Amino acid sequence: MTVPDDAWSAVAGAWADLWGGLATPVWSPLLAAAGVVPGARVLDVGCGTGELLARLTGRGAQATGVDPAPAMVGLARERAPGAAVLVGEAERLPLGDGTFDVVLAVNALQLADDAGEAVAELVRVLAQGGRLGLAGWAEGSRNDLDVVERAVAAAFEDDPPQDGPLRGPGGFEAVLAAADLDVVGAGLVDVAWEVADDDTLVRGVLLGEDAATLAELAPVVVAAAAPFRAPGGGYRLEGAFRWAVGRAA
Repeated sequence: MTVPDDAWSAVAGAWADLWGGLATPVWSPLLAAAGVVPGARVLDVGCGTGELLARLTGRGAQATGVDPAPAMVGLARERAPGAAVLVGEAERLPLGDGTFDVVLAVNALQLADDAGEAVAELVRVLAQGGRLGLAGWAEGSRNDLDVVERAVAAAFEDDPPQDGPLRGPGGFEAVLAAADLDVVGAGLVDVAWEVADDDTLVRGVLLGEDAATLAELAPVVVAAAAPFRAPGGGYRLEGAFRWAVGRAA
């Protein structure tokens, strides 16, 4: 389901607080395989609130971020003041051909209206010999959050969440190969979402829902997450991200 840009803007602050750091474990192998070094020109597509941009500028990269939600862009500029951050869509990047040594899309490609068009754009702005790195959620069976999302879908009388083609083994590698890139690395990384209490859990799972929906579905969320209660309180939901990097000719 495509989320409107204004909807992402409305939850930008909450997203940063609740989810912004989730993908941190995948950054190290992804950036290593992508060859991010000081001075490298790196584009983060779907940069969200700028957590990865801050890591890139901290490593001395010349970082640029693009995100379609203006409020996300505003927070990213605050978090990573050394980066250039622009409003734009993955399918229509406001950037010139062959501009970047490395292009990254972390937990973003599945949100594009047209993943094929988005990948073509990512490749367009990649310099000769540059590298494209992709990362995102692995299949639902590897993620505790899937259990909770299925419970919420049932409460809404919606179909249960389905794994898209990017989430399974070889999904990102297939995308890179279809774009005529040579796959130079791929892997699976454990992640964990930790929240302190029921309220934080419900707000995170139902991000963007109104107060009435939060109140109505809070018992559903809490019951579904019961197996993931942490011994010291709160919750710890284990999961995994897949990643892959391809090199342009």
